[in-house]
Amino acid sequence: MPLLILQTSLRLSNQERYNLVAPLSKIVAECIGKPERFVMVAVSEAAMLMGGAETPAAYADIRSIGGLNGAVNRKLSERICTLLHDQLGISPDRVYLGFSNVSAENWGWDSGTFG
Repeated sequence: MPLLILQTSLRLSNQERYNLVAPLSKIVAECIGKPERFVMVAVSEAAMLMGGAETPAAYADIRSIGGLNGAVNRKLSERICTLLHDQLGISPDRVYLGFSNVSAENWGWDSGTFG
């Protein structure tokens, strides 16, 4: 049920993408408190301009059926920004994160919905 869609302005090799998805999945599961077997992570590249500059940037869209709140969102922001800085060299001030709680009836899976 938790979903993290990460877009970055960097061109990533397959290995670099692979090196991101597992730790991002673990971060989401640990911070939100949901089983990792339900976490989905997608990483892609996109043209980005932030603050009028084309220097490396990223956007993380995080959605979940519950589990998101101010404290959790701050923890997710800190851990995701740290990972992106450590692995890709993206400065935390070049990362935006969006958090959305989704109702169970509006989240589909396995030919149905969660609600």
